[in-house]
Amino acid sequence: MRHLPKYLSLEEQNQLLEMIREITSDAPLFIPTMPRWGTAFSVRMTNCGDYGWVADKSGYRYQSFHPDTKKPWPKIPTQLLDIWHDLVGEQWRAEACLINYYAPNAKMGLHQDNDEANFDAPVLSISLGDDCIFRLGGLKRSDPTQSFTLNSGDIILLEKESRLKFHGVDRIKPNTSMLLSKPGRLNLTMRVVN
Repeated sequence: MRHLPKYLSLEEQNQLLEMIREITSDAPLFIPTMPRWGTAFSVRMTNCGDYGWVADKSGYRYQSFHPDTKKPWPKIPTQLLDIWHDLVGEQWRAEACLINYYAPNAKMGLHQDNDEANFDAPVLSISLGDDCIFRLGGLKRSDPTQSFTLNSGDIILLEKESRLKFHGVDRIKPNTSMLLSKPGRLNLTMRVVN
């Protein structure tokens, strides 16, 4: 895994935040649910790009439209695509950007990003807002894990050997950033779907 601390300046973070506001006005945040039980996630999410990741009783999947509005997802903003090209290169085209909003009590259990067709392409993740405790494990859920703090403006890349490692968010550290108007964290995860 590559961790790029403070990759984005405060000005760049604010620009991304404005873009996210535009995206969520067209594709509002929704609450995904676990496939088997219908239990609500603790995060709210939306997407932009050709595809968006969704979770409901039908399963985990990518689809081309918002589950509530049924409208196509907004395009991925140029600034995000520029970050992708700077760090990933031209070999892969980002097709989806998942936007998760973590309220102060939200977390994300250990999981793999494995709903994509090709695991050779990296996953690029951008942190905005309050710090979080990020946990990274191995290729099996039972492998040992290590935790570290992600700050606003940090980027991580799951690539090569780390692409399918289990990872998650243990907790949010409220009021560690003034970027958002209220405590919480935004996470933008760019992916190649096909």
